[in-house]
Amino acid sequence: MLRSENPTRPTSMEELLSSEIIARVSHLDVSSRKLFAGKLKGERRSKKRGESVEFADHRPYAIGDDLRHIDWNIYGRLDRFFMKLFMEEEDLSLHIVIDASASADCGTPNKFFYMQQVAMTMGYIGLVNLNRVAVTAVGMRDELVIPGGEKSIAGNIRDLRGRRRTQDLARFLCSIQPEDSTDFTAAAKRIAMNRRGKGVMIVLSDFFMKEGYETGLRLLVGRGYDVFAIQVLSPQEVEPDIAGDLMLRDIEDGDHAEVTISAPLLKKYKQNLAAYCQQLRDYCARREITALTVQTDTPVDTLLLDYLRKRGLLR
Repeated sequence: MLRSENPTRPTSMEELLSSEIIARVSHLDVSSRKLFAGKLKGERRSKKRGESVEFADHRPYAIGDDLRHIDWNIYGRLDRFFMKLFMEEEDLSLHIVIDASASADCGTPNKFFYMQQVAMTMGYIGLVNLNRVAVTAVGMRDELVIPGGEKSIAGNIRDLRGRRRTQDLARFLCSIQPEDSTDFTAAAKRIAMNRRGKGVMIVLSDFFMKEGYETGLRLLVGRGYDVFAIQVLSPQEVEPDIAGDLMLRDIEDGDHAEVTISAPLLKKYKQNLAAYCQQLRDYCARREITALTVQTDTPVDTLLLDYLRKRGLLR
């Protein structure tokens, strides 16, 4: 895949999130297939029983219970002590991991710009619903290096909460510049070690990693996180529009290969790509990761409303 010569580089939130999309997604909220116990009091109802203002149920009194929660009306009728139980509202974290390696900076529409748009839209939904939002960019050149010199994490922004932080999120996403390669496994390990609370994690990537994606995804699963892997491909990767004798160079590590593009070769390529994408989905399914593949010519609101809502990420 050829790297985009003049890729779109957004400079403001308006370039990442249009008013039309805001209108279409404003009623959505981040959801999860699991039950979470956040550190802060949030806007999310839980099946747990707590001490918020909304009544849920009763249970018999036990020695040591707080007498302030006895239902004296029931005591007056039944001459027995019952405790009031309330719906506890729990905080949900939304952590978005975006691939900022060189292979993401390809295609028309550009894959990385599409990931930025999805990250901004999902982050906006999380912020307006008072969820904690964090974004980590993996692959951009940064002062942070791991032993051996491989770049692992480009940067991150976290603990965003509330509509007023949308501009902070937009500025961070606009500041990311994809380049070079990344060690996804090392990045995932660091993310897993430093993430906070419990919630939903969205990984946006093409998952074209020479070292493989398996160990990295396995590290991100667990510790109370519901993981969604969204594989982003350009239309040109699915249906290549190249032909003839070519010298191909890997944009991440510089490897070269001479090829003659022919109909049989294109057919074989498509079969290999389909098998690779299916392998990713199968791997994720075995580890309770929700995976889907999307092309960059798919409207962002269609991805959210038709694909992600059906898979339980949004409600």
